Amino acid sequence: MPYFSAASLQKLDTCHEDLQELMKTVILHYDCTILEGHRSEADQDQLFEQGLSKVEWPDSKHNKIPSRAVDVAPYPIDWDDTKRFYHFAGFVKGIAAAMNIKLRWGGDWDGDKQFKDQTFNDLVHFEIIK
Repeated sequence: MPYFSAASLQKLDTCHEDLQELMKTVILHYDCTILEGHRSEADQDQLFEQGLSKVEWPDSKHNKIPSRAVDVAPYPIDWDDTKRFYHFAGFVKGIAAAMNIKLRWGGDWDGDKQFKDQTFNDLVHFEIIK
């Protein structure tokens, strides 16, 4: 059975309890790794400057305490296999719906289930909607 590494758990511990509960359920069925929970001001500024984030500090859900966003990828990570990220996102969204957790995914920001209309894909990003 898949399980989170100590590093993944440490990152997940910085997240909102709903995200923690969700990801601890996901890992029981789908191997994945937590890339990031809470993000510091320096890290947020760097990602914004690199074009890997569209928002500056403190406007990212990652900048809240606890973090209202988590970056998670199917494991082992193959950045070139984007279809696997879409499959994983569907699984995560399904589990979230079953747990009554409203979630936004970085591959479908507007939630319309149309993927070609995205101008910025962040396939590892999941955030709580409230």
